[in-house]
Amino acid sequence: MNNKNYKLAIVGATGLVGRTALKVLEEKNLPISEYVFFASSRSKGKELTFQGKKYIVRELTEDSFKEGFDFAIFSAGSETAKKYAPIAASCGCIVVDNSSAFRMDKDVPLVVPEVNPEEILNNHGIIANPNCSTIQAVLPLKALDVKYDIKRIVYSTYQAVSGAGMKGILDLENGAKGEAMQKFPHPIYNNCLPHIDVFLDNGYTKEEEKMINETRKILKKPDLKITATCVRVPVINSHSESINLEFSKPFTVQEVKETLQNYPNIILLDDVQNNVYPLATIASGHDEVYVGRIRRDESIENGLNLWVVADNVRKGAASNAIQIVEELIKSKTK
Repeated sequence: MNNKNYKLAIVGATGLVGRTALKVLEEKNLPISEYVFFASSRSKGKELTFQGKKYIVRELTEDSFKEGFDFAIFSAGSETAKKYAPIAASCGCIVVDNSSAFRMDKDVPLVVPEVNPEEILNNHGIIANPNCSTIQAVLPLKALDVKYDIKRIVYSTYQAVSGAGMKGILDLENGAKGEAMQKFPHPIYNNCLPHIDVFLDNGYTKEEEKMINETRKILKKPDLKITATCVRVPVINSHSESINLEFSKPFTVQEVKETLQNYPNIILLDDVQNNVYPLATIASGHDEVYVGRIRRDESIENGLNLWVVADNVRKGAASNAIQIVEELIKSKTK
């Protein structure tokens, strides 16, 4: 790592992803000498404990970045990102944004470090973090696309309530007690809701469209055939995904397992005779992507099924952003 000490801002520090970012940063040994935490006016003045020190949360304003930052991680929603990320970038700060504001902007790299790290340095001051459900999917997809050339993807996701923030978690917890909902249009307790984000004119949800478009951009396959159904399930944390693939090239299941096992930050859990397969409870608290239930789709030629699970708040948001910052720091030492 570089001997220089850097200055990092966390925007949205008091939210679920922001607080998780602080936890992940405490686990890392990054050469960052100064941290500043920003949030909305509602959270101004709150106290956060980080690395054994107490910090007062500042209100984010148009002047916040004038004091000079090397990096900023934004976890404060699209509207905040659209307004303040360009301001931060204009002050020489590189922003890693967790919202959907810039993901499909052709001039903004959309990055998962294990998949397309070469895109990180193509930034003009802003780097987009993909959607949580996309991030975990593209690790195994990239590994297999390089070897077998993916022709088509069918996503079916089972997404935890933490993906909807603290209000999503409260809806599940309060729903178990018969209390009113704050976030979802129907009770999530005892239900699966085939409805994440808003519905679009074509009948898909915005979440489904995000997965489709972001996967194409990250894999650099703009015409890849993809469809998705995204479902919110009554699980606190970690998203699970059934991914059905069609390849151009033949494969053996054993080759697929070896390819995935050798890919960075993928953990293969696939011993069905002993009931070993990825679970939300296994993935929670970790940054790796867990893959199992690997089997041939016998209904088509060169078809494969995967079960993919990851912590959506860590790898799906906070940790991926911090990995990008790590890569930026490494690039400054070269």
